[in-house]
Amino acid sequence: MPSLARQSDMKKNIVSSIENSVMEIRGVDFTSRPTRQKAIAVARGHLRDGEFQLVGVDHIETFEGFEALLLEAGPWIAAFDFPFGLPREFCAEIGWLKPSTNWLAVTKKLETISREELSNHCRAYCDVRPTGSKFAHRVVDRLAGSSPSMRWVNPPVVHMLKEGAPRLLAAGVDIPGQHQGDESRVALEAYPGFLARSITKASYKNDQRVKQTPKLLAARQQIIETLLSGKYSLAIRLVATKAMQKALQQDASGDTLDAVLCALQAAWAYQRRDQNFGLPANIDPLEGWIVTV
Repeated sequence: MPSLARQSDMKKNIVSSIENSVMEIRGVDFTSRPTRQKAIAVARGHLRDGEFQLVGVDHIETFEGFEALLLEAGPWIAAFDFPFGLPREFCAEIGWLKPSTNWLAVTKKLETISREELSNHCRAYCDVRPTGSKFAHRVVDRLAGSSPSMRWVNPPVVHMLKEGAPRLLAAGVDIPGQHQGDESRVALEAYPGFLARSITKASYKNDQRVKQTPKLLAARQQIIETLLSGKYSLAIRLVATKAMQKALQQDASGDTLDAVLCALQAAWAYQRRDQNFGLPANIDPLEGWIVTV
């Protein structure tokens, strides 16, 4: 066994190696049912001098592929387009909230129930509440304008949470403000719509081919051109080849562009890694937070 001094030197060398490595920035547009037609989109790149250099966008068609992605060695930081936590109010109402309950306990609970059971919990919560106040909201969802993380249809956000959060836990990644893990692999919650709406309020995507109109195409082009200029809220200039720009523009589902928007949110957080990745100091660790909000 190495001496204590030797162990200390080894730890310093590991830390130094991580710090000197090129940090990979990732953005992940998630789906609760990945298929060839609706894959998980993963944008990868690097941040240099305030510019995000897009290397490419991969498409993962299975959860096994997503799990392998999470286990890839660091250093990397990734922003994922799915909620990491449920509203505290909802957890209390369905009996999941005890004095010792934390994110870990709720996430493990999600592993033990089926999608149908989870949907039934959400439906029962909403059924007894008046129109306009059906859903419980996390604090950050109201600020970001995102769907409540307990919504089970249109879109099925709670199923994305069920499929995503337990896999983050199993992979042992670090989730600032919620769960301590491997600090060379950092996972943050993102919401690409929050960033897109800061550029244009126009719709820019649709999964249904019959609804993929020239207006959506024009909105995507506006977003892409703004990102390339760097003149938007995050002030990080996107650098991408013409072929990559064309791929972002032509994917009418918006998944490829959303992955890049998530990556830019991750890049913004990386710039603030010494300030808790730009997250508020007092976030609810059960509910979590969306980076850049």
